[in-house]
Amino acid sequence: MAKRPIEAGDQAADNRANQPSLTLHVPEPTYRPGDPVDFAHLEIPDAGNQARPDEQCEAKETLPLCYDLVRVLGDDNKAYGPWDPKLDPEILRTMLGHFAMVRAFDERMFRGQRQGKTSFYMKCTGEEATSISAAMALASDDMIFPSYRQQGILIQRGYPLVDMINQIYSNKGDKLKGRQLPIMYSSRKHSFFSISGNLATQTPQAVGWAMASAIKGDTRIAATWVGEGSTAEGDFHSACTFAAVYNAPVILNVVNNQWAISSFSGFAGAERTTFAARALGYGIAGIRVDGNDPLAVYAAEQWAANRARANGGPTLIEHFTYRAEGHSTSDDPSGYRSAQERDEWPLGDPVTRLKNHLIALGEWDEDRQAAMDLACAEEVKVATKQAEQNGILGHGLHHPFRTMFEDVFEELPWHLKEQSEQAIRERETKFPEGRPGT
Repeated sequence: MAKRPIEAGDQAADNRANQPSLTLHVPEPTYRPGDPVDFAHLEIPDAGNQARPDEQCEAKETLPLCYDLVRVLGDDNKAYGPWDPKLDPEILRTMLGHFAMVRAFDERMFRGQRQGKTSFYMKCTGEEATSISAAMALASDDMIFPSYRQQGILIQRGYPLVDMINQIYSNKGDKLKGRQLPIMYSSRKHSFFSISGNLATQTPQAVGWAMASAIKGDTRIAATWVGEGSTAEGDFHSACTFAAVYNAPVILNVVNNQWAISSFSGFAGAERTTFAARALGYGIAGIRVDGNDPLAVYAAEQWAANRARANGGPTLIEHFTYRAEGHSTSDDPSGYRSAQERDEWPLGDPVTRLKNHLIALGEWDEDRQAAMDLACAEEVKVATKQAEQNGILGHGLHHPFRTMFEDVFEELPWHLKEQSEQAIRERETKFPEGRPGT
Protein backbone atom coordinates (compact mmCIF):
# COMPACT_ATOMS: atom_id res chain seq x y z
CA MET A 1 0.00 0.00 0.00
CA ALA A 2 1.38 3.39 -0.97
CA LYS A 3 2.47 5.65 1.86
CA ARG A 4 0.33 8.78 2.35
CA PRO A 5 2.26 11.92 1.38
CA ILE A 6 2.99 14.43 4.10
CA GLU A 7 0.44 17.23 4.11
CA ALA A 8 1.01 20.83 5.14
CA GLY A 9 -1.49 20.35 7.96
CA ASP A 10 0.63 17.52 9.40
CA GLN A 11 3.64 19.81 9.58
CA ALA A 12 1.53 22.51 11.29
CA ALA A 13 0.35 19.98 13.85
CA ASP A 14 3.94 18.97 14.61
CA ASN A 15 4.89 22.62 15.05
CA ARG A 16 2.13 23.03 17.71
CA ALA A 17 3.50 20.28 19.91
CA ASN A 18 5.11 22.77 22.28
CA GLN A 19 2.35 25.35 22.18
CA PRO A 20 0.08 25.92 25.20
CA SER A 21 -3.39 24.40 25.21
CA LEU A 22 -6.28 26.66 24.32
CA THR A 23 -8.33 27.94 27.26
CA LEU A 24 -11.85 29.34 27.45
CA HIS A 25 -12.45 32.60 29.29
CA VAL A 26 -15.54 32.64 31.51
CA PRO A 27 -16.33 36.10 32.92
CA GLU A 28 -16.36 36.40 36.71
CA PRO A 29 -17.73 39.33 38.71
CA THR A 30 -15.27 41.26 40.83
CA TYR A 31 -17.11 40.55 44.05
CA ARG A 32 -19.10 37.60 45.33
CA PRO A 33 -21.27 37.29 48.46
CA GLY A 34 -19.14 37.90 51.53
CA ASP A 35 -16.31 39.62 49.66
CA PRO A 36 -15.17 43.11 50.68
CA VAL A 37 -16.09 45.67 48.05
CA ASP A 38 -13.82 48.34 46.60
CA PHE A 39 -14.83 50.09 43.38
CA ALA A 40 -11.46 51.78 43.05
CA HIS A 41 -10.96 50.06 39.68
CA LEU A 42 -13.71 52.20 38.15
CA GLU A 43 -12.55 55.38 36.45
CA ILE A 44 -14.88 58.15 37.65
CA PRO A 45 -13.90 61.46 36.04
CA ASP A 46 -14.52 64.83 37.60
CA ALA A 47 -17.83 66.48 36.80
CA GLY A 48 -17.77 69.00 33.98
CA ASN A 49 -14.62 67.71 32.26
CA GLN A 50 -16.34 66.22 29.22
CA ALA A 51 -16.60 68.22 26.02
CA ARG A 52 -20.05 68.69 24.50
CA PRO A 53 -19.86 68.39 20.69
CA ASP A 54 -22.31 70.03 18.38
CA GLU A 55 -25.56 68.09 18.10
CA GLN A 56 -25.07 67.81 14.33
CA CYS A 57 -21.50 66.54 14.53
CA GLU A 58 -20.26 63.47 12.67
CA ALA A 59 -20.94 60.33 14.68
CA LYS A 60 -17.20 59.58 14.89
CA GLU A 61 -16.68 62.81 16.84
CA THR A 62 -18.51 61.23 19.79
CA LEU A 63 -15.82 58.53 20.12
CA PRO A 64 -14.29 60.08 23.29
CA LEU A 65 -17.74 60.25 24.90
CA CYS A 66 -18.18 56.49 24.40
CA TYR A 67 -15.29 55.80 26.79
CA ASP A 68 -15.57 58.77 29.14
CA LEU A 69 -18.45 59.41 31.55
CA VAL A 70 -20.54 62.57 31.14
CA ARG A 71 -21.07 64.10 34.58
CA VAL A 72 -22.55 67.41 35.71
CA LEU A 73 -23.01 67.21 39.49
CA GLY A 74 -19.82 67.43 41.49
CA ASP A 75 -19.09 66.12 44.97
CA ASP A 76 -20.11 69.54 46.30
CA ASN A 77 -23.58 69.08 44.75
CA LYS A 78 -23.04 71.92 42.29
CA ALA A 79 -23.37 71.73 38.49
CA TYR A 80 -20.31 72.03 36.27
CA GLY A 81 -19.28 72.02 32.65
CA PRO A 82 -20.81 72.35 29.19
CA TRP A 83 -23.32 69.55 29.77
CA ASP A 84 -25.09 71.48 32.54
CA PRO A 85 -28.66 71.86 31.18
CA LYS A 86 -29.20 74.87 33.47
CA LEU A 87 -32.69 73.80 34.44
CA ASP A 88 -34.98 76.10 36.35
CA PRO A 89 -35.30 75.14 40.05
CA GLU A 90 -39.02 74.53 39.55
CA ILE A 91 -38.25 71.91 36.91
CA LEU A 92 -35.74 70.32 39.27
CA ARG A 93 -38.36 70.20 42.03
CA THR A 94 -40.81 68.60 39.61
CA MET A 95 -38.21 66.00 38.72
CA LEU A 96 -37.53 65.33 42.41
CA GLY A 97 -41.27 64.94 42.97
CA HIS A 98 -41.42 62.25 40.27
CA PHE A 99 -38.47 60.51 41.91
CA ALA A 100 -40.23 60.53 45.26
CA MET A 101 -43.46 59.23 43.74
CA VAL A 102 -41.72 56.32 42.02
CA ARG A 103 -39.95 55.39 45.25
CA ALA A 104 -43.25 55.44 47.14
CA PHE A 105 -44.99 53.47 44.41
CA ASP A 106 -42.24 50.85 44.28
CA GLU A 107 -42.27 50.40 48.03
CA ARG A 108 -46.03 49.98 48.20
CA MET A 109 -46.19 47.53 45.29
CA PHE A 110 -43.28 45.51 46.67
CA ARG A 111 -45.11 45.13 49.97
CA GLY A 112 -48.28 44.23 48.09
CA GLN A 113 -46.48 41.39 46.33
CA ARG A 114 -45.10 40.09 49.62
CA GLN A 115 -48.66 40.19 51.00
CA GLY A 116 -49.90 38.05 48.12
CA LYS A 117 -51.85 40.79 46.34
CA THR A 118 -49.98 40.29 43.08
CA SER A 119 -47.66 37.66 41.71
CA PHE A 120 -44.78 39.82 40.58
CA TYR A 121 -43.18 43.26 40.76
CA MET A 122 -39.95 44.98 39.72
CA LYS A 123 -38.48 47.99 41.50
CA CYS A 124 -36.26 50.59 39.85
CA THR A 125 -34.47 51.80 43.00
CA GLY A 126 -31.28 53.62 42.08
CA GLU A 127 -32.24 53.89 38.41
CA GLU A 128 -34.93 56.57 38.60
CA ALA A 129 -32.90 59.17 36.70
CA THR A 130 -32.40 56.86 33.71
CA SER A 131 -36.12 56.99 33.00
CA ILE A 132 -37.59 60.12 34.61
CA SER A 133 -34.80 62.60 33.85
CA ALA A 134 -34.50 61.21 30.33
CA ALA A 135 -38.25 61.36 29.68
CA MET A 136 -38.40 64.97 30.86
CA ALA A 137 -35.93 65.86 28.10
CA LEU A 138 -38.30 64.45 25.47
CA ALA A 139 -41.56 65.83 24.09
CA SER A 140 -44.65 64.37 25.71
CA ASP A 141 -45.76 62.79 22.43
CA ASP A 142 -42.42 61.24 21.51
CA MET A 143 -42.96 57.49 21.37
CA ILE A 144 -41.58 55.43 24.23
CA PHE A 145 -40.56 51.79 23.73
CA PRO A 146 -39.72 50.75 27.30
CA SER A 147 -38.21 47.79 29.04
CA TYR A 148 -39.73 46.61 32.31
CA ARG A 149 -38.11 49.11 34.69
CA GLN A 150 -39.38 52.39 33.24
CA GLN A 151 -42.47 52.90 35.41
CA GLY A 152 -41.07 56.35 36.11
CA ILE A 153 -41.85 57.44 32.55
CA LEU A 154 -45.55 56.67 32.94
CA ILE A 155 -45.63 58.54 36.25
CA GLN A 156 -43.78 61.49 34.70
CA ARG A 157 -46.32 61.55 31.84
CA GLY A 158 -49.26 61.61 34.21
CA TYR A 159 -50.61 58.09 33.83
CA PRO A 160 -53.05 57.47 36.72
CA LEU A 161 -51.59 55.47 39.59
CA VAL A 162 -54.87 53.58 39.97
CA ASP A 163 -54.62 52.34 36.39
CA MET A 164 -51.05 51.19 36.97
CA ILE A 165 -52.06 49.28 40.09
CA ASN A 166 -55.09 47.74 38.40
CA GLN A 167 -52.74 46.38 35.74
CA ILE A 168 -50.36 45.01 38.38
CA TYR A 169 -53.28 43.27 40.10
CA SER A 170 -54.79 42.09 36.77
CA ASN A 171 -58.23 42.88 38.16
CA LYS A 172 -61.51 43.94 36.57
CA GLY A 173 -60.22 47.52 36.34
CA ASP A 174 -57.16 46.51 34.33
CA LYS A 175 -57.27 48.43 31.02
CA LEU A 176 -55.25 45.62 29.42
CA LYS A 177 -57.91 43.11 30.53
CA GLY A 178 -55.45 40.76 32.21
CA ARG A 179 -53.60 40.03 28.99
CA GLN A 180 -50.23 41.20 30.21
CA LEU A 181 -48.01 40.13 33.08
CA PRO A 182 -47.92 42.54 36.05
CA ILE A 183 -45.88 45.74 35.41
CA MET A 184 -46.06 45.32 31.64
CA TYR A 185 -48.04 48.50 31.06
CA SER A 186 -49.26 50.06 27.83
CA SER A 187 -50.88 53.39 27.05
CA ARG A 188 -51.47 54.77 23.56
CA LYS A 189 -52.67 58.07 25.05
CA HIS A 190 -49.31 58.54 26.77
CA SER A 191 -47.26 57.33 23.76
CA PHE A 192 -46.06 54.38 25.80
CA PHE A 193 -45.72 51.18 23.78
CA SER A 194 -46.63 47.81 25.30
CA ILE A 195 -43.88 46.32 27.41
CA SER A 196 -42.78 42.87 26.29
CA GLY A 197 -41.26 40.11 28.40
CA ASN A 198 -39.23 39.02 25.37
CA LEU A 199 -35.92 40.80 25.77
CA ALA A 200 -34.86 43.53 23.33
CA THR A 201 -37.85 43.18 20.97
CA GLN A 202 -38.69 46.82 21.70
CA THR A 203 -35.46 48.03 20.05
CA PRO A 204 -36.24 47.16 16.40
CA GLN A 205 -39.83 48.22 17.04
CA ALA A 206 -38.61 51.65 18.15
CA VAL A 207 -36.37 51.97 15.12
CA GLY A 208 -39.20 50.91 12.81
CA TRP A 209 -41.56 53.43 14.38
CA ALA A 210 -38.93 56.16 14.01
CA MET A 211 -38.43 55.23 10.37
CA ALA A 212 -42.19 55.45 9.81
CA SER A 213 -42.27 58.85 11.47
CA ALA A 214 -39.55 60.03 9.09
CA ILE A 215 -41.34 58.55 6.06
CA LYS A 216 -44.50 60.48 6.99
CA GLY A 217 -42.59 63.69 7.54
CA ASP A 218 -43.68 63.82 11.18
CA THR A 219 -41.76 65.64 13.92
CA ARG A 220 -41.97 62.98 16.63
CA ILE A 221 -39.02 60.76 17.50
CA ALA A 222 -38.77 57.42 19.27
CA ALA A 223 -36.80 56.42 22.35
CA THR A 224 -36.27 52.93 23.65
CA TRP A 225 -34.77 51.48 26.82
CA VAL A 226 -32.97 48.16 27.17
CA GLY A 227 -30.83 46.59 29.88
CA GLU A 228 -27.15 45.99 29.23
CA GLY A 229 -27.68 42.23 29.33
CA SER A 230 -30.27 42.46 26.57
CA THR A 231 -27.77 44.10 24.21
CA ALA A 232 -26.47 40.56 23.65
CA GLU A 233 -29.76 39.75 21.90
CA GLY A 234 -29.83 39.73 18.11
CA ASP A 235 -32.78 42.13 18.07
CA PHE A 236 -30.60 44.87 19.54
CA HIS A 237 -28.00 44.53 16.81
CA SER A 238 -30.66 44.45 14.10
CA ALA A 239 -32.04 47.66 15.57
CA CYS A 240 -28.62 49.32 15.45
CA THR A 241 -28.11 48.26 11.85
CA PHE A 242 -31.45 49.62 10.65
CA ALA A 243 -31.03 52.80 12.71
CA ALA A 244 -27.66 53.46 11.11
CA VAL A 245 -28.62 52.54 7.55
CA TYR A 246 -31.80 54.63 7.49
CA ASN A 247 -30.60 57.40 9.83
CA ALA A 248 -33.66 56.79 12.00
CA PRO A 249 -34.67 59.52 14.49
CA VAL A 250 -34.35 57.24 17.50
CA ILE A 251 -32.55 57.14 20.86
CA LEU A 252 -31.28 53.78 22.10
CA ASN A 253 -30.98 53.98 25.89
CA VAL A 254 -28.89 51.17 27.36
CA VAL A 255 -29.31 51.00 31.14
CA ASN A 256 -26.10 49.41 32.39
CA ASN A 257 -27.04 48.63 35.99
CA GLN A 258 -24.19 46.10 36.31
CA TRP A 259 -26.42 43.05 36.73
CA ALA A 260 -28.93 41.12 34.65
CA ILE A 261 -31.09 38.60 36.54
CA SER A 262 -28.17 36.90 38.28
CA SER A 263 -25.30 37.39 35.85
CA PHE A 264 -23.08 40.44 35.79
CA SER A 265 -22.51 42.73 32.85
CA GLY A 266 -19.38 40.87 31.74
CA PHE A 267 -21.53 38.23 30.11
CA ALA A 268 -22.87 40.92 27.78
CA GLY A 269 -19.38 42.16 26.93
CA ALA A 270 -18.60 44.74 29.62
CA GLU A 271 -15.13 43.32 30.28
CA ARG A 272 -13.99 44.22 26.78
CA THR A 273 -15.37 47.71 26.26
CA THR A 274 -18.19 50.05 27.20
CA PHE A 275 -21.71 49.56 25.92
CA ALA A 276 -21.67 53.05 24.45
CA ALA A 277 -18.73 52.00 22.29
CA ARG A 278 -21.01 49.62 20.42
CA ALA A 279 -22.36 52.69 18.66
CA LEU A 280 -19.01 53.20 16.94
CA GLY A 281 -19.14 49.95 15.03
CA TYR A 282 -22.47 50.94 13.52
CA GLY A 283 -21.48 54.50 12.72
CA ILE A 284 -23.97 56.12 15.07
CA ALA A 285 -23.37 58.65 17.84
CA GLY A 286 -22.64 57.32 21.31
CA ILE A 287 -22.60 58.82 24.81
CA ARG A 288 -21.69 57.20 28.13
CA VAL A 289 -23.35 59.07 30.97
CA ASP A 290 -23.43 58.91 34.77
CA GLY A 291 -26.85 57.31 35.16
CA ASN A 292 -27.14 58.48 38.77
CA ASP A 293 -26.62 62.12 37.83
CA PRO A 294 -30.09 63.48 36.94
CA LEU A 295 -28.70 66.58 35.23
CA ALA A 296 -26.25 64.63 33.10
CA VAL A 297 -28.94 62.15 32.04
CA TYR A 298 -31.29 65.00 31.10
CA ALA A 299 -28.56 66.74 29.12
CA ALA A 300 -27.51 63.61 27.22
CA GLU A 301 -31.11 62.74 26.31
CA GLN A 302 -31.81 66.32 25.25
CA TRP A 303 -28.70 66.31 23.04
CA ALA A 304 -29.77 63.07 21.39
CA ALA A 305 -33.36 64.28 20.94
CA ASN A 306 -32.25 67.51 19.33
CA ARG A 307 -29.93 65.57 17.04
CA ALA A 308 -32.71 63.19 15.97
CA ARG A 309 -35.20 66.02 15.38
CA ALA A 310 -32.72 67.82 13.14
CA ASN A 311 -32.21 64.67 11.04
CA GLY A 312 -28.81 64.07 12.59
CA GLY A 313 -29.64 60.42 13.13
CA PRO A 314 -29.71 57.94 16.02
CA THR A 315 -27.81 58.06 19.29
CA LEU A 316 -26.91 55.24 21.67
CA ILE A 317 -26.70 56.36 25.31
CA GLU A 318 -25.21 54.11 27.97
CA HIS A 319 -26.56 55.02 31.41
CA PHE A 320 -23.90 53.80 33.84
CA THR A 321 -25.85 53.04 37.01
CA TYR A 322 -26.48 50.33 39.61
CA ARG A 323 -29.44 48.08 40.39
CA ALA A 324 -29.79 48.64 44.12
CA GLU A 325 -32.52 46.03 44.64
CA GLY A 326 -33.11 42.52 43.32
CA HIS A 327 -33.92 41.96 39.69
CA SER A 328 -37.53 41.35 40.70
CA THR A 329 -39.56 40.07 43.64
CA SER A 330 -38.55 36.58 42.48
CA ASP A 331 -34.84 37.35 42.89
CA ASP A 332 -32.52 37.24 45.91
CA PRO A 333 -29.35 39.15 44.98
CA SER A 334 -27.56 38.03 48.15
CA GLY A 335 -27.04 34.71 46.40
CA TYR A 336 -24.75 36.13 43.72
CA ARG A 337 -23.35 39.53 44.77
CA SER A 338 -21.87 41.14 47.83
CA ALA A 339 -24.37 42.93 50.05
CA GLN A 340 -21.86 45.79 50.38
CA GLU A 341 -22.03 46.75 46.71
CA ARG A 342 -25.07 48.95 47.06
CA ASP A 343 -23.51 51.06 49.83
CA GLU A 344 -20.11 51.26 48.15
CA TRP A 345 -21.37 52.25 44.69
CA PRO A 346 -19.28 55.38 43.94
CA LEU A 347 -21.93 57.28 41.96
CA GLY A 348 -24.34 57.47 44.89
CA ASP A 349 -28.13 57.63 44.73
CA PRO A 350 -29.90 59.79 42.11
CA VAL A 351 -32.65 60.94 44.48
CA THR A 352 -30.18 62.02 47.13
CA ARG A 353 -27.96 63.76 44.61
CA LEU A 354 -30.81 65.79 43.12
CA LYS A 355 -32.15 66.68 46.57
CA ASN A 356 -28.70 67.83 47.72
CA HIS A 357 -28.25 69.86 44.53
CA LEU A 358 -31.49 71.74 45.20
CA ILE A 359 -30.44 72.31 48.80
CA ALA A 360 -27.07 73.65 47.58
CA LEU A 361 -28.96 76.06 45.33
CA GLY A 362 -30.98 77.26 48.32
CA GLU A 363 -34.15 75.94 46.68
CA TRP A 364 -34.95 73.02 48.99
CA ASP A 365 -34.49 71.64 52.50
CA GLU A 366 -34.84 68.39 54.43
CA ASP A 367 -38.20 69.36 55.94
CA ARG A 368 -39.76 69.88 52.52
CA GLN A 369 -38.24 66.61 51.36
CA ALA A 370 -39.79 64.74 54.27
CA ALA A 371 -43.15 66.36 53.56
CA MET A 372 -42.90 65.41 49.87
CA ASP A 373 -42.06 61.80 50.70
CA LEU A 374 -45.00 61.60 53.10
CA ALA A 375 -47.41 63.13 50.60
CA CYS A 376 -46.31 60.71 47.87
CA ALA A 377 -46.69 57.73 50.18
CA GLU A 378 -50.19 58.86 51.10
CA GLU A 379 -51.19 59.40 47.46
CA VAL A 380 -50.00 55.91 46.54
CA LYS A 381 -51.83 54.46 49.55
CA VAL A 382 -55.12 56.06 48.48
CA ALA A 383 -54.68 54.85 44.90
CA THR A 384 -53.87 51.35 46.11
CA LYS A 385 -57.00 51.15 48.27
CA GLN A 386 -59.07 52.33 45.32
CA ALA A 387 -57.53 49.75 42.99
CA GLU A 388 -57.99 46.95 45.51
CA GLN A 389 -61.75 47.46 45.30
CA ASN A 390 -61.43 46.06 41.77
CA GLY A 391 -59.76 42.95 43.12
CA ILE A 392 -56.37 41.47 43.94
CA LEU A 393 -54.63 38.18 43.17
CA GLY A 394 -56.91 35.19 43.70
CA HIS A 395 -60.08 37.25 44.21
CA GLY A 396 -61.88 36.17 41.03
CA LEU A 397 -62.69 39.78 40.12
CA HIS A 398 -61.63 39.82 36.51
CA HIS A 399 -62.97 41.04 33.21
CA PRO A 400 -65.88 39.03 31.76
CA PHE A 401 -64.79 35.72 30.29
CA ARG A 402 -65.94 36.71 26.78
CA THR A 403 -63.34 39.48 26.57
CA MET A 404 -60.60 36.96 25.84
CA PHE A 405 -61.99 36.80 22.30
CA GLU A 406 -62.25 40.56 21.79
CA ASP A 407 -60.02 43.41 20.58
CA VAL A 408 -58.20 41.52 17.84
CA PHE A 409 -60.59 41.97 14.90
CA GLU A 410 -62.88 44.89 14.20
CA GLU A 411 -65.63 42.34 13.61
CA LEU A 412 -65.34 38.95 15.30
CA PRO A 413 -64.95 36.18 12.65
CA TRP A 414 -67.49 33.35 12.62
CA HIS A 415 -65.08 30.71 13.89
CA LEU A 416 -64.12 32.83 16.93
CA LYS A 417 -67.79 33.48 17.62
CA GLU A 418 -68.34 29.74 17.72
CA GLN A 419 -65.34 29.22 20.00
CA SER A 420 -66.54 32.01 22.28
CA GLU A 421 -70.05 30.59 22.54
CA GLN A 422 -68.72 27.10 23.18
CA ALA A 423 -66.31 28.30 25.85
CA ILE A 424 -69.05 30.27 27.61
CA ARG A 425 -71.43 27.27 27.54
CA GLU A 426 -68.77 25.01 29.02
CA ARG A 427 -67.98 27.56 31.70
CA GLU A 428 -71.67 27.91 32.62
CA THR A 429 -71.96 24.11 32.81
CA LYS A 430 -68.94 23.88 35.08
CA PHE A 431 -69.97 26.82 37.24
CA PRO A 432 -73.81 26.92 37.13
CA GLU A 433 -73.95 29.52 39.89
CA GLY A 434 -71.55 31.76 38.04
CA ARG A 435 -68.25 33.21 39.16
CA PRO A 436 -67.36 36.76 40.27
CA GLY A 437 -66.60 39.06 37.39
CA THR A 438 -68.44 37.00 34.77
